[in-house]
Amino acid sequence: MDNTFKGYLQKQAHISDEQFTALTAKWNLGSSSYPKGKVLLKPGGYSGKMYFVTKGILRAYMVSNNGKEHIIQFAPENWWIGDRNSAYFNEPATYYIDVIEEAEVVALEKGFLEEAQVICPDFTRLNTFLLHNNIRHLQNRICLLLGATAEERYLDFIELYPNLTLRVSQIMIASYLGITPESLSRVRRELAAKHFKR
Repeated sequence: MDNTFKGYLQKQAHISDEQFTALTAKWNLGSSSYPKGKVLLKPGGYSGKMYFVTKGILRAYMVSNNGKEHIIQFAPENWWIGDRNSAYFNEPATYYIDVIEEAEVVALEKGFLEEAQVICPDFTRLNTFLLHNNIRHLQNRICLLLGATAEERYLDFIELYPNLTLRVSQIMIASYLGITPESLSRVRRELAAKHFKR
């Protein structure tokens, strides 16, 4: 079993070896490998799973009526991703979730997250922090999409995802930012002229 997820829980939720063993006795906490391009979820589908990425990159995105992709989230190593409509409310999924860099992923059922909070009280603290942090980032994204310049959006992207500018295509970054690839190229040129290193 990949120990990345165990190490994450030990660091973030202070889970003990005994608590982790109790969880693995009931839940499969091993990671699964997925190739680039693998689709884990489609709109209208159902999945009671949240995904923890131990290697590679996943993304969540929607497609508008005119066929344009809008990336909602990237999930590199040690990030969580899922469609909460489906995972928590048993409603049809809103997003696609797919693999954009060969990945190893731990798929966690809703029941695991609930049981982990019973077995390890500190997991409740971690889960609450993750939920609030997710809401904080979504609120910030709304503000940026409504009122920030393309440069401000890009700088925020770099702060949030410091290791993705060389791993994710410019087209995908532009989709996440809500701008055209041409606008992103212009922003990068202007930042380079200011001797900005990223």
